Amino acid sequence: MTILSEKTPSPAVMGVINATPDSFSDGGRFIDPDNALSQARAMVEAGVDWVDVGGESTRPGAKPVPLQEELDRVCPVIEAIHRELDVPISLDTSAPEVMREGARLGISMINDVRSLEREGAVAAARDTGLAVCIMHRQGEPETMQDRPEYSNVLEEVLGYLDRRAAELQAAGIPGDRLLYDPGFGFGKTLEHNLVLLENLEAIVARGWPVLAGMSRKSMIGGVTGRPVEERMPGSVAAATMAMMKGAAIVRVHDVKETVDAARMVRAAREQGSLRE
Repeated sequence: MTILSEKTPSPAVMGVINATPDSFSDGGRFIDPDNALSQARAMVEAGVDWVDVGGESTRPGAKPVPLQEELDRVCPVIEAIHRELDVPISLDTSAPEVMREGARLGISMINDVRSLEREGAVAAARDTGLAVCIMHRQGEPETMQDRPEYSNVLEEVLGYLDRRAAELQAAGIPGDRLLYDPGFGFGKTLEHNLVLLENLEAIVARGWPVLAGMSRKSMIGGVTGRPVEERMPGSVAAATMAMMKGAAIVRVHDVKETVDAARMVRAAREQGSLRE
């Protein structure tokens, strides 16, 4: 299945723009639309393929954001990027009203960590006609890291994503508009995250494009012992592993470095296909 533009390289790099005051990595830096636009422009100049705009932090312990506040955060940023830059925009939201407004303003993808489970979200996503990334999570951001438990994390993640994809198709969202995200860090221990990364091919094998987001997360810190601001090398390594295992998109903060890694993966893949 393919829902990504033929002009979009594979694997593609998605740069993160958090229009929030409390993101774990860059909270507060891009809540101002001018700053967000400058960041998006720098990402485009560095070779990014997508930008992902979000107005509600989903870090562990994060509180829900009122609807109007989320709209006030993301809409000016989306408008500015869509007006000034030639880059597809993904909108990180679970609110149906925000999905509809984002579609009106020119986004190309809905990236919902709650997989359209909020009331009205399925209808909103269906009506927009946009691509939708569904993600596995265990619990809600406020409590998801308290005591995550699985009998088999890979089987449970795959089971959820497959069930949700079937439900959304039955509700009228075509399968060729869906992406899978295993939800690294969303209700998972370090060990769970590493199992999912090592077995990412099994998720890719389901046939939907896979989006992987590990950038600067606690799993990187858990392995490297580095604080958030020093996790770029580990994040690029994890993104490179995901791309080599078949991820269609990697969602990252360190765009320039990850774009170089993606170019290496693409070049090796193209050379390998020439020899087949």
